[in-house]
Amino acid sequence: MKRFERVILLVLDSVGVGALPDANKYGDESANTLANVATYVKGLHLPNLQALGLGNIISIQGLQLSEEPQGHYGKMAEASVGKDTTTGHWEIAGLKTDIPFNTYPNGFPEEIIKPFCEAIGRNILGNKTASGTDIINELGEEHMRTGAPIVYTSADSVFQVAAHEQVIPLDELYRICKVARELLVGEYSVARVIARPFIGSANAFQRTPNRKDLSVLPPQPTILDHVVESNHEVIGIGKIYDIFGGQGVSTSYKTVSNYHGLEVLEQELMKDTKGLIFTNLVDFDMMFGHRNDPVGYAKALEEVDDFIPRILRNLNDTDLLIITADHGCDPTHAGTDHTREYVPIIVYHNNIAVGNDLGIRSSFSDIAATISEALQVKRPANGTSFYANI
Repeated sequence: MKRFERVILLVLDSVGVGALPDANKYGDESANTLANVATYVKGLHLPNLQALGLGNIISIQGLQLSEEPQGHYGKMAEASVGKDTTTGHWEIAGLKTDIPFNTYPNGFPEEIIKPFCEAIGRNILGNKTASGTDIINELGEEHMRTGAPIVYTSADSVFQVAAHEQVIPLDELYRICKVARELLVGEYSVARVIARPFIGSANAFQRTPNRKDLSVLPPQPTILDHVVESNHEVIGIGKIYDIFGGQGVSTSYKTVSNYHGLEVLEQELMKDTKGLIFTNLVDFDMMFGHRNDPVGYAKALEEVDDFIPRILRNLNDTDLLIITADHGCDPTHAGTDHTREYVPIIVYHNNIAVGNDLGIRSSFSDIAATISEALQVKRPANGTSFYANI
């Protein structure tokens, strides 16, 4: 069987393809990120993803069924409990999460906030669920006047601390977040503590690129660890380093947009890398899904589609490309939370004659199992490989 030397794993963050059978437990029965966005904008134009088989996975307005798809295609169910970024990526990498991370839709309890304030020597502002840009506009002036950091959360399992860089210097903000990370364990554990620095003045505050994530580490080895242990490289582009707490990542590149992430990926493809290039494109989720912006979401999809030929022409005959997602975030759905959905899977390499239907996979970890076969490294604990079908 053919062996690959490099796997390119591209996660289109939140591009779900329909509600899972248990979506009713999450209030997500009508969610279908990709199809609902397409319907809202009266049809998507994604000719390159269509050619790879995206339109064969589900019915999407504007996309045609390809009789001879250039890639293999299918969709995957999430076996883990939850619908957050960390859970989704960990499952893609071979870990199943049976107990969901804590979320705090009503803010953090006194049992967390009191010791946190005592440890950092400051009171806090906020302590509620909020958009990061909205809360700094709301509380930024008071923060500058009092020196109290702004604490907030979201639908994800996150404890976020926003501070003006001229009020709380970056080193101090990072120390404050480290204190939170040490407190938020056990029954109060969260997936990520995030430093959210900003600059500017009233009515003109803006977040800076100096964000820092302190993630809980995966409890077991992932496919990333197995690739590194086999003397291959794992290149993380975008949020990958943060999601895995750096565990199993050889080299990391931060990105400022989907397009920047694709440019970094393109540059990495031109190198003689052996191993795994793991890229997350977060704009779909952060900029458009959570902000209920289906028009922006559609434009972001078309931007990625336009870039696909640049990726394909930089693949060599020992490269395997896998495109997927980590959860849904339907911008047409009520609320701004992630949505419990199937995710697409598209697989491409240069030697495909006609793509196969990979069916409905029972776990995101099927990707990890397949990567282990492709690169001939240790298998993760979970997942069923579809390597024989590609």
